[in-house]
Amino acid sequence: MDSRQILKLTDKYVATTYARFPVALVRGKGARVWDADGKEYLDFVGGIAVMSLGHSHPAVVRAIQQQAKRLLHVSNLYYTAPQSELARELCRHSFADRVFFCNSGAEANEAAIKLARRHGAAWLGGRYEILSTHNSFHGRTLATLTATGQEKVRAGYDPLPQGFRQVPYNDLAAMEAAIDEKTVAVLVEPIQGEGGVVVADENYLRGLRELCDRHGLLLIFDEVQVGMGRTGKLFAYEHYGVEPDIMTLAKALGGGLPLGAMLAKEKVARSFVPGSHASTFGGNPLVCSAGLAVLRTLLQGGALKNCARMGRLLLKGLKGLKGRFSWIREVRGKGLILGMELERDGSKIVVDCLQAGLLINCTAQNVLRLLPPLTSGRKEIDRGLAILEKVLSRQ
Repeated sequence: MDSRQILKLTDKYVATTYARFPVALVRGKGARVWDADGKEYLDFVGGIAVMSLGHSHPAVVRAIQQQAKRLLHVSNLYYTAPQSELARELCRHSFADRVFFCNSGAEANEAAIKLARRHGAAWLGGRYEILSTHNSFHGRTLATLTATGQEKVRAGYDPLPQGFRQVPYNDLAAMEAAIDEKTVAVLVEPIQGEGGVVVADENYLRGLRELCDRHGLLLIFDEVQVGMGRTGKLFAYEHYGVEPDIMTLAKALGGGLPLGAMLAKEKVARSFVPGSHASTFGGNPLVCSAGLAVLRTLLQGGALKNCARMGRLLLKGLKGLKGRFSWIREVRGKGLILGMELERDGSKIVVDCLQAGLLINCTAQNVLRLLPPLTSGRKEIDRGLAILEKVLSRQ
């Protein structure tokens, strides 16, 4: 089928929950993708931070092919090697002692919310309320969208579940003032991706750790978008010298397959017992084999150092564009999650970039978000900057 046929079929039969661009992508390799009509694009969206190693990375493809020949899926009523090995490696390279596997970031955050509540019921006198922040994004389930600090995500779903409140991001005083006898946990993103690539201040996460310790609360980091190397370190919390009690991962973890994970310290994880939570497909052999390939490649293949190096190059280039165009307000981010805040709506720029062969996206209405593969080279970064500069000069 060509692009026109795919678009027509989708518009007729698929639920209209996405504002899609009129492009049907059929193939990807590295930092490039091609549509059904053969046009090539440089992909700086990557499935929204999913394709951290680029499209069709040989190690991930090989792992999927080999596992698909052996065993695709069995129930979590039984043990499997890929799941146990991935859990071990995630724990070895993080603060955590236990891992719960699921299918997405929303499910990982749902698991974190449930674990925090069970922990509060069992060990903290029945505390249940979770504090999150304005402009945060934690998922689309009823609980996770209620934890999300964006009204556009929450609109139309009343009555929402109880037990969630939001305070300003990067504001320790506001968080402390919000804590009361019902509070069980604080849930934050080290970098607010959907909120406009807003980076936690240097002392913010450290201050939250101190607050939670002082009040006997759990600290939960949502690293669904920024975990698995996106910031130049395996996990974003490593930049801040603090550890959470619970962390959530997804997106890049599965290398393109649906895989999420909730990681926790033993003192918290013990509140989950058989029957307290589950996922039919969570952590099945196929997705965990892909996850192992992603993790091992990140740790052994130089992608983390490359991410930091290419991130500095891209950041420098974007700041150069800021110097040229007065309506660019700020450039921010870490590693290869970077945002360019504008004094105008960014949607037209995204469309113009697409037409010029560069895929980026706009979040928070006026922040251009760039998420190149962590394996990108100077050639891809320079090409992306050149296309973006050309598009900006026409605005």
